[in-house]
Amino acid sequence: MKVNVKKLHEAAKVPQYAKDGDAGLDLTATSRRMDPKGFIEYGTGLAFEIPDGHVGLIYPRSSVSKMNMSLANCVGVIDSGYRGEVCLRFKPATAGREIYDVGDRVGQLIIMPYPKIELNEVDDLSETSRGSGGFGSTGKTHKFINESGLVEEFTLEEELGEKNT
Repeated sequence: MKVNVKKLHEAAKVPQYAKDGDAGLDLTATSRRMDPKGFIEYGTGLAFEIPDGHVGLIYPRSSVSKMNMSLANCVGVIDSGYRGEVCLRFKPATAGREIYDVGDRVGQLIIMPYPKIELNEVDDLSETSRGSGGFGSTGKTHKFINESGLVEEFTLEEELGEKNT
């Protein structure tokens, strides 16, 4: 698929895949600034023309695990109608660790199709074996220390009076 990209800054680098088989196109920082709320914002100097029916998803690179920050919105979304500069905003955790410099690869872009969803409001949903259990609820044994200092174990299904399937 061909996607139009416009350089907004002379130092901007058109994203590329680092290796065959990579899902994400590497995004390189052309600017860095600290915003008034303490976030570190990196500009890429690029704007994209994401095709209709597709979305651009911005993810951090795995190298962020060496840094002292995380992508502020976890995954960025570029809608097909957006034509402004793609920027990445990071939340610094604590002082004293490395951050990205201008010229570093700071994120990755994945462009994917998405289905157009039509929601249907109903009074009841169909039954499933999972039910409404969420947040790692299926089959996981939870441990806690009770008031006597003893470790107790339970599954969420037991706590809710459901069968553990």
